[in-house]
Amino acid sequence: MRINNNKAEDVKIAYIGGGSRGWAWGLMSDLCVEEAMSGSVYLYDIDMEAAKKNEVIGNKYNHIKEAKTHWDYKAVETIDEALNGADFVVISIMPATFKEMYSDVHTPEKYGIYQSVGDTAGPGGIIRALRTVPMFEYIANKIKENCPDAWVINYTNPMTICVRTLYKTFPQIKAFGCCHEVFGTQKFLVKCLKHMRGIEDIKRQDIKIQVTGVNHFTWITKATYKGEDIFPVYREFCEKFKDTGYTLEPGDKNWANGAFFTYDKVKIDLFLRYGYIAAAGDRHLAEFVPGNWYMKDPETVKEWEFALTHVDWRIEQLKERLEKSEKLYSGELPVEIKETGEEGVKQMKAILGLGDFVTNVNMPNRGQIPNLPYDAVVETNAAFREGTVSPVMTGDVPEEIYPMISRTVAEQELIVDACVTKDLKKAFMAFSIDPLVRLNPKDAKKLFDEMVENTKEYLSDYII
Repeated sequence: MRINNNKAEDVKIAYIGGGSRGWAWGLMSDLCVEEAMSGSVYLYDIDMEAAKKNEVIGNKYNHIKEAKTHWDYKAVETIDEALNGADFVVISIMPATFKEMYSDVHTPEKYGIYQSVGDTAGPGGIIRALRTVPMFEYIANKIKENCPDAWVINYTNPMTICVRTLYKTFPQIKAFGCCHEVFGTQKFLVKCLKHMRGIEDIKRQDIKIQVTGVNHFTWITKATYKGEDIFPVYREFCEKFKDTGYTLEPGDKNWANGAFFTYDKVKIDLFLRYGYIAAAGDRHLAEFVPGNWYMKDPETVKEWEFALTHVDWRIEQLKERLEKSEKLYSGELPVEIKETGEEGVKQMKAILGLGDFVTNVNMPNRGQIPNLPYDAVVETNAAFREGTVSPVMTGDVPEEIYPMISRTVAEQELIVDACVTKDLKKAFMAFSIDPLVRLNPKDAKKLFDEMVENTKEYLSDYII
């Protein structure tokens, strides 16, 4: 890699999970229009055929009229070839298959436990962590061998546990995790200002925020627009829509027609309870609090107007993406630029010295949140500058929300320790105290054992 005239050339990006039919295409689009960088993207995936098709799809971006730079995409058979000499590593993998995900999400329903996502918190998130951690230990060791100075960007869930594992395995790694949930909350605040104050033409980046907490249970403790405190306006907004949720604007689709769309009633309720802005989607937020609050049963979920995302829907969605992949590969469907809203490319630019900026990321706590454990992975703002990503001092988690966040951090630390030591007994300790697992110890153990059995192919190293 070299920097010439404020442009980075010969940048090497290793994409672990390079057969992705979603995230990878978004990165291709974002790289294509960033004229300050060029280089190569090495695609590694256990599904080599998928990686090869993405190689063809990625290289098509070099020939569209909107392209402002050139990237060579290459599918490789080994992770070592992908990582060797990489400047950046992107990790976006699916830990196991939909068969295991189906068990993560739906087996607990036999015990009256419902999950809206099941990949970060709750029983599903814990079992997913058991099989994900060994994969991330392997990836971290391979990074240590092949590109120890590379910057590592993780998009895989459970985000906090994945990033924590990278540092546990290779303490000198330079890694952070990225999630767009906070961006969505900034957009929600834009809608609040538009509705309550009639302010038009605001971008989410115009909303300056202070972020604290952990991924998918992130909170905004300060928010301003042009120096004005947004909290009083947001309180008026929440009081107005506390019963109905936010009234949809023309063009917005009805929540029931989409697996991810909501009226943000959970977000509004949490603000009115605690006085701070819950900065994730309702589907994620609902999984970090007692299950009888928002997910007692499907009827309760319907009252709060968000969705339980069934794995069957994800399977159908994958079929659609596989069909799109074939059409992009064959040329039946042209590749096109689509703004993703992700900041991965912008983060790379800043690290290369091509423009500083601040955004929220998931990194080890090095004092940015003093009243949470040192080294636990937390989500705060961080400053991106040449060669550095420095967490921004956020201060203590406010006492009103501290019990919920500290409990979550403690559970996540216990899960990571259980996964690293391959101790299922310790994993069950975390499982049994999760706020969604509202079961007596005997039934909790029956559920845990059944879910472990359903994913045992990936747990051969664990102590039974």
